[in-house]
Amino acid sequence: MTIAITGATGQLGRLAIAAASARGASPIALVRSPEKAADLGVETRAFDYDKADHAALNGVDTLVLISANEVGKRFAQHKAVIDAAKAAGVKRIIYTSLLKGDASPMKLAAEHVETEAALKESGITYTILRNGWYTENLTGALAPAIEHGAIIGSAGEGRYSAAARADYAEAIAVTAIEAGHENKVYELAGDTGFTGAELAAEVARQAAKPVAYVNLPEADYAKALEGFGLPAGFAAILADSDAQTAKGALFDDSKTLSRLIGHPTTPLTATVAAALA
Repeated sequence: MTIAITGATGQLGRLAIAAASARGASPIALVRSPEKAADLGVETRAFDYDKADHAALNGVDTLVLISANEVGKRFAQHKAVIDAAKAAGVKRIIYTSLLKGDASPMKLAAEHVETEAALKESGITYTILRNGWYTENLTGALAPAIEHGAIIGSAGEGRYSAAARADYAEAIAVTAIEAGHENKVYELAGDTGFTGAELAAEVARQAAKPVAYVNLPEADYAKALEGFGLPAGFAAILADSDAQTAKGALFDDSKTLSRLIGHPTTPLTATVAAALA
């Protein structure tokens, strides 16, 4: 069975390549710039979400479609990849979607919902991995938070059932390599949820400096994100994601992810430690 992984030089893609390789597979890395993938140690093929060439998918049995990064363009890109896979005779597509899918109130969910529908309509066997938040989304910029003594957001007392990217990458490898995941939809999230205040407390403990969680109205948080350099549209989507977290959008206690990968998900303490290292 030949497995190919899109976005293989991205943060999740690199981990997925490593996880599949560790389980004895020889995945093909599909990347926009092959020269950036030389260190992956696997076969590399040029592949662009915007110009999805089915020739790059020749001989591929299972295609891992890691969702694209450009919000607003993603559905068109995903549809192009699905069409290319169908033309190339790919037997199954594994897609990284968003926790709760069409039941999610988050604005970020819309393109994932469209992609899930297009995938099911394509006639190709699918596996949908509805990923919760990556803990690294929340620990990626701790230095300024520690400097200013504050982690800001709009999640209130809402709980993030976040897991490390490496955990989600393992789920990709497991479902790509093992049988029995055909036409399945998995809700994936961390074993133990935490609030923004609990995140701040853990950062404070490990940094040995005072750090508090400061909850902002959604509009104010969006403005703050713009002030950090994010485009207004993307800032609004991230602020909405946090506001919906306050209503439970990113909470899931099913432990499906840990059962799938065969071990507990990475605890918050470990991800914070890695971010501070």
